Amino acid sequence: MGKTLEITDATFESEILNSDVPAIVDFWAPWCGPCRAVAPIVEELAGDYEGKVKVTKMNVDENQNTPAQFGVRGIPTVIVVKGGQLVGQIVGAQPKSKFVELIDKAL
Repeated sequence: MGKTLEITDATFESEILNSDVPAIVDFWAPWCGPCRAVAPIVEELAGDYEGKVKVTKMNVDENQNTPAQFGVRGIPTVIVVKGGQLVGQIVGAQPKSKFVELIDKAL
């Protein structure tokens, strides 16, 4: 899996809301084509921002509470949480530059 951390509804609070660095959550599902397109970008970001940002993935088929809490209607949806607050969101497959822009704003 590389540098991304797989999280669940059960670990969301401790890994994301209580994170001491900004955290990214990639909401995805195995059957989602655009999610597979975004996955390598998310993996690259995990390497690029190692130590500065926590990069995670959540399977929406296995975890429904957290996506519902954040109003995730379409996947892939990537959110950025800083200090327990949602600070940014991207829906759909986007170029890496869009994700970099979003993360840099949170740093």
